[in-house]
Amino acid sequence: MRFEPYPFEKLNTLLADIAPNPELDPILLTIGEPQFETPAFIQNALKESTPLLKKYPKTAGEEYLRDSMRNFLSRRFGVTVSNAQLVPSFGTREVLFNFPQYFLFDKKEPVIAFTNPFYQIYEGAAIASRAKMHFLNLDESNGYRPEMDEARLKECDLVILNFPNNPTASCLSLEELGEWVKLALKHDFVLVNDECYSEIYTDKAVPSLLEASVHVGNSDYTNVLVINSISKRSSAPGLRSGFIAGDAEILKGYMEYRTYVGAASPLPLQMAAAAAWDEEEHVERSRAVYRRNFELAQEILGVAMPEATFYIWLKVDDAIEMTKKLYRDYNLKVLPGEYLARTDEKGENPGRGYLRIALVENEAKTKEALLRIKEALA
Repeated sequence: MRFEPYPFEKLNTLLADIAPNPELDPILLTIGEPQFETPAFIQNALKESTPLLKKYPKTAGEEYLRDSMRNFLSRRFGVTVSNAQLVPSFGTREVLFNFPQYFLFDKKEPVIAFTNPFYQIYEGAAIASRAKMHFLNLDESNGYRPEMDEARLKECDLVILNFPNNPTASCLSLEELGEWVKLALKHDFVLVNDECYSEIYTDKAVPSLLEASVHVGNSDYTNVLVINSISKRSSAPGLRSGFIAGDAEILKGYMEYRTYVGAASPLPLQMAAAAAWDEEEHVERSRAVYRRNFELAQEILGVAMPEATFYIWLKVDDAIEMTKKLYRDYNLKVLPGEYLARTDEKGENPGRGYLRIALVENEAKTKEALLRIKEALA
């Protein structure tokens, strides 16, 4: 089993022999990790529940955690899911990697499609599943929205979307998501939307695939699943709290599979996560910070305000050379877009010529970083 090196490994190799400008403080804008304190009420919930460490956690998660997640879906998207339609996970990385392996195991010649560029776990899951891969290229010509001919969709067993999108920051409307639900039902493939950035929107709340499923009359979520996490919304990636929700029949078997995986969340983490899922004011404050960072990017770089995420997908002439220049001359790290994508059979890499810039710092540091980038571009 051979996996492609992770984007950050490629970046380290690229910059290995370059000495950064020592006159400037280093700024890291490569990883999608909020650089803010986890809210105190979440930390307190964790501290106060440490006596629970003496107990084994259930694979299915405690009822209070499941309730908080189901209440989040109801409050945020106006959808109802039963206990059978939701499985808590240890973050979302593990479920994005092991769910495809579970689901595709019995397929004779499994086929998976996913957005390109992408979160590399999608590709890793395909490799581990011995699945043929189709890429849903996101580029300027299609407005960074996925397109695939139906002849190929007929081949697919599993399709993974990621909207709001990492790294392009593009979003799909309720109607656009609904069309994908219709395609999943028409061609009988399972459709997953990775919605980890759903709460980092700049103005209008973005829709969920579950919401779109109900919108087109698929109220039991047949062939439809979503994945979400508190890592971004609550500045708490270390809590490793996420879930997969939707089609109860699929999740019934997946829940049985998970009893063997051993990815149950420790009870203190579940207590803290439940507190985070139940509270919205701290998320509103985070959104305001990220929006201000995007306003600075508009003012300094002239880029458009995205609907969601905290990424700038910045078009440049040569992303590799610009990445090296930013590090060498400005002590600033960004990620070349081509490291987040793959070249398709037509020889096209939709990440080529772009930088992914994660605006996850405070206002002062973000402004300093953007001014350095502006100078480098000039």
